[in-house]
Amino acid sequence: MISFENDYNTGAHPQILARLAETNLEPLTGYGADHFCESAKNKIREACGCPDAEVEFLVGGTQTNAAVISTMLKDYEGVIAADTGHVNVHEAGAIEYTGHKVLALPQKEGKLSAADLSSYIAGFYADETYEHMVFPGMVYISHPTEYGTLYTKAELEALAEVCRSRSIPLFLDGARLGYGLMSRHTDVTLQDIARLCDVFYIGGTKVGALCGEAVVFTKQNRPPHFINSIKKRGALLAKGRLLGIQFDTLFTDNLYFEISRHAINMAEGLKKVLEGRQIEFYLKSPTNQQFVILENERISELKKDVMFSFWEKYDENHTVIRFVTSWATAEEDLAALDRALEEYSS
Repeated sequence: MISFENDYNTGAHPQILARLAETNLEPLTGYGADHFCESAKNKIREACGCPDAEVEFLVGGTQTNAAVISTMLKDYEGVIAADTGHVNVHEAGAIEYTGHKVLALPQKEGKLSAADLSSYIAGFYADETYEHMVFPGMVYISHPTEYGTLYTKAELEALAEVCRSRSIPLFLDGARLGYGLMSRHTDVTLQDIARLCDVFYIGGTKVGALCGEAVVFTKQNRPPHFINSIKKRGALLAKGRLLGIQFDTLFTDNLYFEISRHAINMAEGLKKVLEGRQIEFYLKSPTNQQFVILENERISELKKDVMFSFWEKYDENHTVIRFVTSWATAEEDLAALDRALEEYSS
């Protein structure tokens, strides 16, 4: 099978596996209190241009979103997100399970606008009954979005300004952050994100690691006793070395950025393959996720040779599906997909 299903369906980058094997018998303190974790944190601080950042490692994206959001919100607050946002759609109610509501707003190509955000918050406080409602206590965005789209620097600055004016934190989900940063169509850097966001995370699971995410609190705003909160929510590894070694490797010699750039190059090649076969795009993403529209009757045929993801129904006869490249995608995969699409088109 040719797989373009997602960016976490292979194991880990060979350099990570090699480091894990090399250090396997070295006895280390648990729960992230080892020298590999500390080294990784320092490298992340340097890459972010934020020497005072507080960095913590968690096991996965859903756990990270739930832990960060639930510990930073007060008990009467909810989190604002796009109605297509990951925490609103594809996390099984993980945020609501913590006792906090996701306050969904309309989006365009997966993105929140500063104007809509400002209008919503102003409208909330203009309602004389707001004490009986869930307060807007945080803004959640992802970069890239669920549709692989990207915020511009100006858009991030505008969102950050609204958040500052209302004294609420801006939280950026970076599960696929590497692919966003290495897009050929972005003007946003890691340093920009660290400057504009109150907290964000650097995804490892989908960008070359076996598992793990690195949360970065940029404003000396890490919640008190955050390790306790992580553990309580089942997101703290006893063998913290697993995460530290992986992120230390990813942030050595720009590996994180190089493998992300490779995925983007493969995505650009993927676009050419799809265009060459006259496949209709739902939208053209600037990152590693590509969304196309196919006839329902043909999807089952293509599934015999190619793995991809269902995304949403387009109309009665068509469905939006997603192809994804990753650090592990090879030119041979693109060629094999092209051959499969040739058969599909015939």
